Amino acid sequence: MKTEKLKITKSCGNVFIDLGFSPEEATILAMRSQLMGELRIKIRDEAWTQIDAAAVLGISQSRVSDLIRGKWDKFSLDMLITLATRAGKKVELRLAA
Repeated sequence: MKTEKLKITKSCGNVFIDLGFSPEEATILAMRSQLMGELRIKIRDEAWTQIDAAAVLGISQSRVSDLIRGKWDKFSLDMLITLATRAGKKVELRLAA
């Protein structure tokens, strides 16, 4: 059995920068990813069906399916903030030095 040596590269802290996106785009993608994750957790923790979540979020069931399946390219940052607020989440922006 041949053993392959794995090369591990330390992350800079934003996987999107590590993947080659510009710092600006990587920041937006990371924010979108975090909001989508929080929304999926909320849906799971509340035990909402997709139809329940659609009613709370004010979107169609198919859009909830896109959200749960992580189709981040289908949601703008603005829309994800709106959905998080509708789900009862408080969204804040903090700037770091």
